[in-house]
Amino acid sequence: MKRFSSDARTLQWLDRRIGAPVCLLLTLARRLGEVFGGRAAAGGVRSILFLKLAEQGSTVLAHEAVRRAVARVGRENVHFLVFEENRFIVDLIDLVPRENVFTVRTESAWAMMASGVRVLSSIRRRRFSACIDMEFFSRFSAAIAYLTGAGTRIGFHVYFGEGPYRGDLMTHRVLYNPHLHTSRTFTSLVLALDADPGKFPTFGAIPPESPPLPVFVPGPGEKSEAERMLAGLGVPSRARLVVLNANASDLLPLRKWDPSNYGALATRLTAEFPELWIAFTGSPEEASRVEAISSAVGSPRCVCLAGRTTLRQLLVLFGLAEVLVTNDSGPAHFAALTTIDVVALFGPETPLLFSAPGPRSHPIWAGIACSPCVNAFNNRQTACTDNVCMKSITVDQVHDTVRRIYRARTAGAQAGRPA
Repeated sequence: MKRFSSDARTLQWLDRRIGAPVCLLLTLARRLGEVFGGRAAAGGVRSILFLKLAEQGSTVLAHEAVRRAVARVGRENVHFLVFEENRFIVDLIDLVPRENVFTVRTESAWAMMASGVRVLSSIRRRRFSACIDMEFFSRFSAAIAYLTGAGTRIGFHVYFGEGPYRGDLMTHRVLYNPHLHTSRTFTSLVLALDADPGKFPTFGAIPPESPPLPVFVPGPGEKSEAERMLAGLGVPSRARLVVLNANASDLLPLRKWDPSNYGALATRLTAEFPELWIAFTGSPEEASRVEAISSAVGSPRCVCLAGRTTLRQLLVLFGLAEVLVTNDSGPAHFAALTTIDVVALFGPETPLLFSAPGPRSHPIWAGIACSPCVNAFNNRQTACTDNVCMKSITVDQVHDTVRRIYRARTAGAQAGRPA
């Protein structure tokens, strides 16, 4: 069943048409409450609730922010609110106890509303002292942050109309900096806990560079299970593997590199490296399309795993492979938690803000005059119907990058060094 939350256009429409007036009404309620009841004292920060409903990939970039929150108030006092299908990555980074993750069901509009009300009621009973909204300019997340009842609410605020209106619902109104990498931006929200709310948008904290991400370690038997899955498709034991992820989320389909380019890349790699196997990945909904790309390569060393793996199995697979080539999407960030080298292709967005950190990250971006065209300020909307930014990335360019990385890893393995 297609989840309601995966219909990106519907969610964006609802956020704009319904979220904006909701934020306005709540802002009026807040101000009336302050007039008649005075401003509520925030008090000390004893517990923190993070809001990051969508986009599992960017949750990886929030790792340092969550780690700092845990160091501040203790692991048992940090909670997370996400859409049900996105909790996987929260559990994976293992900074927040599983019982501290609130999830909203998303299989239908009714399920989302009913589940949201129940979850919000549970959150209010917990009486969180701080809520950190990590969505950039979502109206609904701003409304949820206010309705949690947290005395301290931190999130991005529109000061002079540069971003979508989301009311005046935060106690600490952070100015979004479009020149700061997203991982540091998320960290700045945690640092804002110590700032004087009356001095914003001035905010003198300097968010540090994020440290390396932890490496995902498969559980007992998971590596063997992945190897059996590959063997079932004819892939020999310990074969050298390159993974190609030809999909991108529905949120921004302009991020897709032409699928035929992935086929051409696979053809060139299998011809140049006779020991190399190619595995195509993708979601169950894309399985038939990805299978067609894989079959068109015409090589017995090219297999299709689209729809065959869970997200956790996909991470195990990344740990067995040499290189991942992917559009700018969730797998590019998940893979940063493994030992694979990641070649991520950027177009409508920029790697300067969204590339996964670490030496194994190799973003490719044409940097044409109109790119990036989507950002937090325009709510990731664009008038573009022709993704020249992605078309400007050539198969030659990607092939040369993958070949360089693969040869370096092979040489390192032959010399007895870690790949």
